[in-house]
Amino acid sequence: MKSLYLLRHAKSSWSDAKLSDFDRPLNKRGKKAAPLMAAFMRQQGLRPEVTLCSTARRAEETWRLVAPTLGGEPEVRFLKSLYLAPPSVLLASLRRLPEIYERAMIVGHNPGLEHLAQQLCGGGKKAALAQLAEKFPTAALAVITFEDEWGELEAGKGYLEEMAIPADL
Repeated sequence: MKSLYLLRHAKSSWSDAKLSDFDRPLNKRGKKAAPLMAAFMRQQGLRPEVTLCSTARRAEETWRLVAPTLGGEPEVRFLKSLYLAPPSVLLASLRRLPEIYERAMIVGHNPGLEHLAQQLCGGGKKAALAQLAEKFPTAALAVITFEDEWGELEAGKGYLEEMAIPADL
């Protein structure tokens, strides 16, 4: 069984109008939420073996705040192609993962992550599905399991195990 963790970057700052969207850092709330989500992941035993992370500053900062708490040393791949990527690009990145990995994570952006989660999940726990239908806020985490291999992922084949948001932790 494969497990996919979709982690939206934590809340970013809009305080410097000179910065491009790509270069926006995390704000104070984001710097608090990312470690909170990391602690939740560790408590639940959610430890990716490989992480695909957008190279946008806010995504990289989120990963760097999450990674130390998870334990172990997951492989991380920083990919510019994940910046504001649509679900098709995210899915293609997952399909290229080696099958040796059982647990993978994407640290990225909306609306791509939210739409990918909605497309992949053919079922799931009621509360998690309700949260996903409502909103995929910053620093939120979707945990999706599959019986298929990475290269065989398709719409509707996933099961949404968890939809965690910082406000509920």
